[in-house]
Amino acid sequence: MEHFNPLLLHNDSPAKFITIGEVMLRLTPPNYEKIRMASNFEASYGGSEANIALALANLGVDSTFFSVVPNNSLGKSAVRWLRSNDVHCTPMILSTPEETPTHRLGTYYLETGYGIRPSKVTYDRKHSAFTEYDLSKVNLDALLDGFDWLHLSGITPALGQNCADFVMACLKKAKEKGLTVSFDGNFRSTLWTWEEARDYCTKCLPYVDVLFGIEPYHLWKDDADHAQGDWKDGVPLQPSYEQQDEIFQRFVERYPNIKCIARHVRYAHSGSENSLKAFMWYEDHTFESKLFTFNILDRVGGGDAFASGLIYAMLHNYKPMDMVNFAVASSAIKHTIHGDANITDDVSTIRNLMDMNYDIKR
Repeated sequence: MEHFNPLLLHNDSPAKFITIGEVMLRLTPPNYEKIRMASNFEASYGGSEANIALALANLGVDSTFFSVVPNNSLGKSAVRWLRSNDVHCTPMILSTPEETPTHRLGTYYLETGYGIRPSKVTYDRKHSAFTEYDLSKVNLDALLDGFDWLHLSGITPALGQNCADFVMACLKKAKEKGLTVSFDGNFRSTLWTWEEARDYCTKCLPYVDVLFGIEPYHLWKDDADHAQGDWKDGVPLQPSYEQQDEIFQRFVERYPNIKCIARHVRYAHSGSENSLKAFMWYEDHTFESKLFTFNILDRVGGGDAFASGLIYAMLHNYKPMDMVNFAVASSAIKHTIHGDANITDDVSTIRNLMDMNYDIKR
């Protein structure tokens, strides 16, 4: 197989990265309190795609984020937060009340888990500026011009038909313009059904170069098996190497455009201690990372840190085993940082963890 190096798809200059999605206000009761106990909340900002742009920008990648936020103090504060982390926000739209009638920034509440009690997320993002804005007015040629890599997720299309149409249009335009495209299914049961997510995300696969996760997608052994249901059903959340390798092979047989597939596997020992490892298919081989065990300060955004770590490693032409280990180490580090994003700005911090012997079997 020809070596896939996204840096060489256009020229030898540093790659320019863009991602698109909704940035939200995050409200968290302090000291692991539940919402019903809280008399105050800690405010920050987050969102899957924003987290990835921010993590990459902190590591020195030229990163841009596109979204729509209300033209008020909350919207401007979210943009200021992104810019303070070196994320380019020039394409961002600050909407008016005429453009987005409810004129609000999406919000979510996080109850941080502790010990045996898991974390809990409550969304309040319906009718946000991003979902109400007429995204068909966005000039995609201009938005994507000059970029090398586009990242999208399955969260954005779950927000409504307007957003679903926009994401599909972005995928098609990115491939037309020759960008490398990464996509993370990121299923959220509070936003749409499994069937809706699977049907939509499967339509995205022909436009994807780098795929994160293996769900939700249609994947049949062959057409005769349609009536028997999804082939992945019954495969454990913590698969063996052989099981994962077979799944990856089925993906690339059906979608030969995919150059890399990666997923992380979580082992939850408690709400405060987890282990992570990952599998990655790349250059016709499945790689298995080390197992990292760590204590949790803030779990939100761990998957985004994994994705941003892998994208960074690919952009810097790491060897395959280093790619997948760097991605898992990035996620592990994120679990020790308050907020949604991995704000690690020293690559050596991640590389040092990556190189340590964390392969502890539970």
